[in-house]
Amino acid sequence: MDEAIALASGALASAAGDRAPHSARATAHSGEAEHHGHQAHQAAHADHEGESAGSREGPSAGSEQAGRPSSDPPPGHTTHTTKQRHDRHSATPWPEARAIAARAARSVSPPAPVPVPLEAALGLVLAAPLTALTDLPSFDSSAMDGWAVAGPGPWDVRADGILAGHEEPEQLDDGEAVRIATGARVPGDATAVVRTEHGRLDDKGRLHAQREVVPGQDIRPRGQECRTGDQLLPPGTLVTPAVLGLAAAAGYDELVTVPRPRVDVLVLGDELLTEGRPRDGLIRDALGPMLPPWLRALGADVVSSRRLGDDAEALYSAISTSDADLILTTGGTAAGPVDHVHPTLSRLGAELLVNGVKVRPGHPMLLARTKENQHLVGLPGNPLAAVSGLLTLAEPLLRVLAGQAPPEPYTVPVRDAVHGHPHDTRLVPVVIRADRAVPLHYYGPAMLRGIAGADALAVVPPGGAQPGQSVEILDLPWALSGIGVCFT
Repeated sequence: MDEAIALASGALASAAGDRAPHSARATAHSGEAEHHGHQAHQAAHADHEGESAGSREGPSAGSEQAGRPSSDPPPGHTTHTTKQRHDRHSATPWPEARAIAARAARSVSPPAPVPVPLEAALGLVLAAPLTALTDLPSFDSSAMDGWAVAGPGPWDVRADGILAGHEEPEQLDDGEAVRIATGARVPGDATAVVRTEHGRLDDKGRLHAQREVVPGQDIRPRGQECRTGDQLLPPGTLVTPAVLGLAAAAGYDELVTVPRPRVDVLVLGDELLTEGRPRDGLIRDALGPMLPPWLRALGADVVSSRRLGDDAEALYSAISTSDADLILTTGGTAAGPVDHVHPTLSRLGAELLVNGVKVRPGHPMLLARTKENQHLVGLPGNPLAAVSGLLTLAEPLLRVLAGQAPPEPYTVPVRDAVHGHPHDTRLVPVVIRADRAVPLHYYGPAMLRGIAGADALAVVPPGGAQPGQSVEILDLPWALSGIGVCFT
């Protein structure tokens, strides 16, 4: 195993471009789709971001009102400050922001591969090739219950039988047969296996075949699947239940894997409650319960999840003392009186890689390099805006750190027209119905009702999408195969 670990880092690098692509969509979400009507109403919810000053989950973010979609102000309109205008125009385009996040992760020194017991390897990525430690099968075995026979029939049947898991049986003479179970060793001179349903015993106990017997039929020859030393899977392969089964069959007790990237989650905001109903101007923290399992679904190990409130010194201390690969903050990414993320990053001497993204919701998100091998993703505080930031900046970075292959982009036509922002990409929750993406209601930045019933997010280009227009789809990590894909 030590030798395998030593070879793993180089094997991973050589396999980075050869990993299996992400499969196309599976069966659509089972819930009933919501019709995407009332476009003006939805547009108002989605465009009134409430993110320019607070990036909070507060009441202002959840009180969008129906009406005319907001866009660029008309000439002479003075609602936007000069700084807000500058931020909007200097923000990074959505595809470029995702590419920057992936490149940032590739600049990090790769972690040392680690051996992990099979029972703990689910959801990790192979850091070394999976090579067969034995022939599969390791001996000639019966593929069916029936009789092992030698020579032409009819055959005299031995009194004893052969069961799976026993030592090599006595050889057969021509004209002899012996009862055999599936998986049992086949006698050395056996011609074939006659299935139970294809044989008949006469009144003298002799076996007669009821159809032609072809030499070698229903015998699994040694090495049929692989020979010792064959490469079964390349490095970079995601360990699924089937991979665990193959590894066990090939003789493995543990696998050499890429360790999960370690994440610290820092939830900011004095207005957040951790239990009970919203009251007295306070609101429930939706991100604290949501982000850790979502991060685990993306292949991360959540080391801690802490509430810091709006305390600049606590934020500085938490970031400066963290040894995680990624620090994730929620809220505080704009320029309000309690938005401490930017000043804290400046105080730490962090390198700001992405400062705002041309995407709705979520445009105040950011990505910074805080240490040589550490990054920080600042998410907006509004829940759906935070999801947007998670999938825009955290997902590409974590995927590379975890050694996972990038998903293969694919598109699906939208069933209904989707309102778009004049200049920015929009991420809209959808369900897939009959190879069509059906946009859901409730996709304002403070809303989780739409994405809670979604299969995916549709990447809507600036200007929107018309019925039948194909748009890129971002699958949610649990939508293809159930919540178990989180590997928790």
